[in-house]
Amino acid sequence: MKVHTYKYIFLNLLLILSINLFGQENLTDYLKVAAENNPELKVKFNNYMAAMEKIPQVGTLPNPQVAFGYFVQPVETKVGPQKWRFNLAQSFPWFGLLDAKKQVANEMAKAKFEVFENAKSNLFFEVKTAYYNYYFIEKAIEITKRNIDILQVFKRLSIVKIEAGSASIVDELRVELELNDLENKLALFVDTKNALQVKFNNLLNRDKTSQIFVPNVLQEDQLPYPKVQLLNEIYTANHQLKSIDHKLNAFINQEVAAKKEGMPKFTIGLNYTIVDKVSSSTVANNGKDAFLFPSVGISIPLYRKKYKALIKEARYYKEAQVANKEAKKNTLSTIFESTYKNYSDGDRRIDLNKKQSKIAKKVLDILITSYSTSSKDFEEVLRIERQLLTYELAYQKALTDKNAAVAFLYYLIGQ
Repeated sequence: MKVHTYKYIFLNLLLILSINLFGQENLTDYLKVAAENNPELKVKFNNYMAAMEKIPQVGTLPNPQVAFGYFVQPVETKVGPQKWRFNLAQSFPWFGLLDAKKQVANEMAKAKFEVFENAKSNLFFEVKTAYYNYYFIEKAIEITKRNIDILQVFKRLSIVKIEAGSASIVDELRVELELNDLENKLALFVDTKNALQVKFNNLLNRDKTSQIFVPNVLQEDQLPYPKVQLLNEIYTANHQLKSIDHKLNAFINQEVAAKKEGMPKFTIGLNYTIVDKVSSSTVANNGKDAFLFPSVGISIPLYRKKYKALIKEARYYKEAQVANKEAKKNTLSTIFESTYKNYSDGDRRIDLNKKQSKIAKKVLDILITSYSTSSKDFEEVLRIERQLLTYELAYQKALTDKNAAVAFLYYLIGQ
């Protein structure tokens, strides 16, 4: 009877140790929902659209001026008294000024677009990271529950041996200690899961209690380029650097616009005067209205201090963006090396903990078999079981850390 009991417990233990390898879903749908719903992303997009509306505002001529005059005391001329006068004038800035201003607004709008794109890439990184963390906590709960079940099997096995007089009650108490620790860890994991669920759903701007589907086995992500190529890709495609480039172009054009602001402005107009007839006059053009077109004016900016300051302002902004780009490249280089280190470390830890888990499982199976036939090695069984739990959790953590590092590197290259 005892032999059958041991076999039953041993088979249950092997069943508990098995792992489900079937997956469920991926991140694609979640990223799409986040891109469509996230309010912070909408803020950045609307800022870009507002900046686009600035272009037609600065690229058009100033409004024409229309003047109307009535002669209270008519001015007498040979052809009759002048009664009314209309003036229409249109001013024109120096050649190329409007185009330069349009280029400034256009480049600033493009800079805002890169800010939007950077926010989108960062949102995707945050969604991916939250997804991976949620996956890890799900696996932590699953692994912890499985180890609790294993300890429950140990507990039943120790009780059987105690009743048979081949083990001490200390064995059962040691299992109780381990079970209490695991129950406490499980409660913490469950609380963490709830917090991560709220964070993930907030990123997608949906109900905080919405269910999150993660795969049974997380796919191990890889880098899109070799390390030697990655940093060049970051310097080429990073949205923050591209935004700085557009601001730099904007200030280059702003300097051009400032120079043209200091050039003369022209005004072209027409005058139309209404003349009444003189009944006693025999002049051929009696009562003929006077029309003058065109009248040309010029505005000469004599006070140069303002325009010199505008040029210097643009140059200072331009130099600031050059320095800003250099500083940003240095920062990105540092971040890249740190992130690549995390990626490599995650890769190594995946291999290590995968190997360690396999070895620990084999050792645990041998020790369980040994303990089921004798009272030896019970403390070693508990130690190896604890190690197995550590290795399984460390494997899942390494997998999520590596994927998070890959996700961040994708963010750095603007994807």
